[in-house]
Amino acid sequence: MSARRPAIEAVAATAQRLAVLLAAGVPPAASWRYLAATEQPGDAGPVVRAAAQATGGDVAQVVASVGGSASSAETASAWRALAAVWSLALETGSPLAGALREMADSFRATGRLQREARIALAGPRATSRLVALLPVVAVAFGMVLGLDTIDVLITTPPGWACLAGGILLMLAGARWSAGLVRRAGASDPFPGIVIDLMAVALAGGVSLDRARGSAVATVVTFGVVDADAAAEQATRADAVLALARDAGVPAAELLRAEAADIRLAAQTDGQERAARLGVSLMIPLALCVLPAFMLLGVAPMILSVVSSTFAGVG
Repeated sequence: MSARRPAIEAVAATAQRLAVLLAAGVPPAASWRYLAATEQPGDAGPVVRAAAQATGGDVAQVVASVGGSASSAETASAWRALAAVWSLALETGSPLAGALREMADSFRATGRLQREARIALAGPRATSRLVALLPVVAVAFGMVLGLDTIDVLITTPPGWACLAGGILLMLAGARWSAGLVRRAGASDPFPGIVIDLMAVALAGGVSLDRARGSAVATVVTFGVVDADAAAEQATRADAVLALARDAGVPAAELLRAEAADIRLAAQTDGQERAARLGVSLMIPLALCVLPAFMLLGVAPMILSVVSSTFAGVG
């Protein structure tokens, strides 16, 4: 079975197809209709069909609305990002084909980042699930040895204490491990997208200040990233814009390079978090899972042996 593709790769494919159609002279509205008549990758079908029925400036809102209601948060964010690109290109007069082609490349880069992060976290996640089964294995092992571990756990006061303590420790360990994995996987879903959109806006001939303001406003309006993340990316772009002004050179290529650097940094950061996760998971293992293993597996076996010994003596 093939690995699940990041949702943004299906969005990138849709953007690329639209770019090709538009570059060939197909009107924007008609390009969505042509796509709707063909099979679409991933979850693109409902979004493309809805956009094909929309008109004019409503297309971006329809894409954001239909795609943004997807069950997966990643899928919803990806479609809102495409809607943001479409809306910004229309607002600034940037060529739609070029804007979509550029963003398709950006989306694919983000998809590779998400895929690599998922692969890096696969090992620690599997380890977390595996060690959570240790207490259950201990109980089963005692039964295989012919010891009444289940009977001890459910019929004796010491067993009740072991059972309650073991279950609480297992739940605490599972929750702790899940939190560590979740935090290790959390990241900006679209690193550098504000800066990429600035480059798109500049292709429409707008000023640097307007390109900055429009890019930030668009991503926030469509919910691609939150206002804080958008402001952080815009602040980072300010140095690039200042360099372009001082040197009198086009800012678009500098902005694209800066966005690529942000994605590379995000990739490296994700790999580092995944590497640290393998060590961090040892803490709930040592403090929760192993004590639960002792309470649910080892202690009942000892209690069973002791009770059998005294019964034999009696």
